[in-house]
Amino acid sequence: DARVDWAEPAAAVDRRIRACTPGPGAWSTYDGERIKLGPVAAEPDVALVPGTLEVRKNAVLVGTGTHAVRLGDVKAFGKKQMPAADWARGTRVETGAVFGGE
Repeated sequence: DARVDWAEPAAAVDRRIRACTPGPGAWSTYDGERIKLGPVAAEPDVALVPGTLEVRKNAVLVGTGTHAVRLGDVKAFGKKQMPAADWARGTRVETGAVFGGE
C-alpha cells in the first residue's frame, strides 16, 4: 500500500506519501532498488509523463497523472536520508529517467 503509483493525480500521490510517513515509508523503485520518499510539493506549471524525472540543479521533479511534484527527501537502500537533488547528483540520475522502470 505504500508504493507510489505515479499515474495517480498529484494530490493523491501527496496524500499517499504523507499517510505513509514516517512508517512504513512511501516508496518507489529506481534502477531496480527501492527508494523511500519524503514529502513532495506540487509543481502545477510543469507537466511530465507519470513517473518520469526532471533533474534540475536544486530540485527533482516527477510526473504524476495530473502535474509534476517536487521531491523533498529520499532514502536509497543502504544510504542515509538526503535531499532529492543531492541523491540525483550522487546517483547520476538524468532527466528522462523513470521511477518504477525496472
